[in-house]
Amino acid sequence: MKWFLIFWAGPIIFLGSWYWLSYYDMSFGIFMFSRQVHDLTFDLYGKMLGLPPADIPALVARAIVVDSLIVFSLLAFRRRAKILAWWRTRQVSKVDDRERAASLSKAP
Repeated sequence: MKWFLIFWAGPIIFLGSWYWLSYYDMSFGIFMFSRQVHDLTFDLYGKMLGLPPADIPALVARAIVVDSLIVFSLLAFRRRAKILAWWRTRQVSKVDDRERAASLSKAP
């Protein structure tokens, strides 16, 4: 599961870093991070998909959110026993806190 999360987060971090650096033209002398490549990339994808290039970043962000929900739901499903045990102990402690507060309010 650790490798699954690494292989999921790695491309997202790489894409986000490239997008941020190229959007603000922080190229550090590397052509890949220039604003020119940024605009060229989104123009190319826009022509391939038949969409305006300005719409593509929002679509990519929405896809990342959906993929992240799927990944975290798989993670939660695999750890459902631990999550359920944590939830039950939390609920019991809330009841204990209420009982303790109620008994203290009745003290003279």
